[in-house]
Amino acid sequence: MNRLFILGSGAPQPANDRFGSSYVLKVGDEHLMFDCGPGTTYKLFKMGMTAMQIDHLFFTHHHFDHDVDYPCLVLTRWDSGAGKIKDLNAFGPRLTERLTKRILDEHTGAFAHDWIARVNHPLSLGAYTFRGGVLPRRPPAVNAKDVGPGAVAKGKSWEVIAAPAVHVQPYLDSLAYRVNTDEGSYVFTGDTAICDSVINLARGADVVFCNTTCIDEDYPGTPDLIYMMGTDGASRIGRESGAKQLVIVHNRRIASPGLMERAIGEIAKQYDGQIVFGAEMMEVPPFNRPIARQ
Repeated sequence: MNRLFILGSGAPQPANDRFGSSYVLKVGDEHLMFDCGPGTTYKLFKMGMTAMQIDHLFFTHHHFDHDVDYPCLVLTRWDSGAGKIKDLNAFGPRLTERLTKRILDEHTGAFAHDWIARVNHPLSLGAYTFRGGVLPRRPPAVNAKDVGPGAVAKGKSWEVIAAPAVHVQPYLDSLAYRVNTDEGSYVFTGDTAICDSVINLARGADVVFCNTTCIDEDYPGTPDLIYMMGTDGASRIGRESGAKQLVIVHNRRIASPGLMERAIGEIAKQYDGQIVFGAEMMEVPPFNRPIARQ
């Protein structure tokens, strides 16, 4: 059975119970990660998974609350994997390849000093062989690829398709992703305004992770409702796509008693599918299981 995990359901501003964005979809024995915001690697371990299980990472865009833990994931995965894991595949819009090079490149990479020490010093080589590694030790390697709309990647029983999202162009490109599997289809909108490309991507999906930053009537005419989505946008995505389950994420501003209930109520006025209010370190209930709205 496929499983869905929320590692981060927050925003750039940390709160007691949420910070940044990151999600994991488990399909069979493969783990697909979408975004890699603050603390992702630690949260992954806290939820009983490991960095070594992540072979495919998809970035929606390159704001820091969606990618700042990328170096930590890459280096932890490489160091703990002791040469017994596959190279990480990282996909995302423009800048994904450049960011990866700026992290790892032997001459200009921000963390080259770390891996160079670890592939040469006896202390690190001893730890590597103790964990089962065979010398010589290879530097970390990531298959990074800038991608655009269309087919992105395939696995044993899944495929990932991307569509344009509307956020902070022209400064950063943004993508939404759809994962089709034998057991269901899942959409991760990333940060986006309401737009036809994302609605079309989500048509007939079983689960849609939808950024929802506010209750519309509390922020009329603000940039939040032009370049991202509030409750009205989320309900429209769910309603027009026909999604079975809507998971509300990027929700720090509405994640308090009273506001949470209001937000769910506003969405439910226009969308009659299942609504899940995303929380940090949460496994999302399967879309075919009746759930109580919070």
